[in-house]
Amino acid sequence: MANQLGLPDGLAEYIRESSLREDTILRELRERTSDLPAVSAMQVMPEEGQLLTLLAGLTPARRILEIGTFTGYSTLCLARALVPGGQLITCDIAGSWPRIGADYWARAGVDGQIDVRIGHATDTLKAIIADEGPGGFDLVFIDADKQSYPDYYEMALTLLGDRGLIVVDNTLFFGRVADPDAQDEETAAIRAFNNLVRDDPRVEMSLVPMADGITLIRRKHPSNSD
Repeated sequence: MANQLGLPDGLAEYIRESSLREDTILRELRERTSDLPAVSAMQVMPEEGQLLTLLAGLTPARRILEIGTFTGYSTLCLARALVPGGQLITCDIAGSWPRIGADYWARAGVDGQIDVRIGHATDTLKAIIADEGPGGFDLVFIDADKQSYPDYYEMALTLLGDRGLIVVDNTLFFGRVADPDAQDEETAAIRAFNNLVRDDPRVEMSLVPMADGITLIRRKHPSNSD
């Protein structure tokens, strides 16, 4: 699990104690994921999960698309914010990770609203566009392989409804984006993606320095265009 970048440990702990409302089901899923040390850094922070629930509720979200399920912590946070009868489609490359989260989704009573699609997300998104056309989702959360972020972003814009929101995780990438010596493929991909969104005249955006960096994006409308 990525930590909150740029905050002293004491202040980060104070923020958690003062604001986090993680319940037993979420906490147990987070702890189960932490037992997977080789990949536990892929877990969203509980504070970020709480923010996702808030953002999805503000939309309000009838349909949510999640690109990158992992063990389903963020999936559960998002599914809980769906309006009655809503649906969350979540995409992952492997079925083994979502299966970990499935029991927790069931305990929370949201498993019937979650549709897991296994395979490369670009193929899944292309199929959704072909089957349903554009504009069907109120919120899209992107948290998958970093080199594919530009492709996910373009397809997310296609699938986003008029007043929808795109949320992109890991856009500070453990702080490495600001380190000129960090030239690995994933860091370079995030830098390029950040520049792409910053320079995209079609959208409004804000890179929020929370957790590992969260970028909020929505399509511009005539009333708020330059």
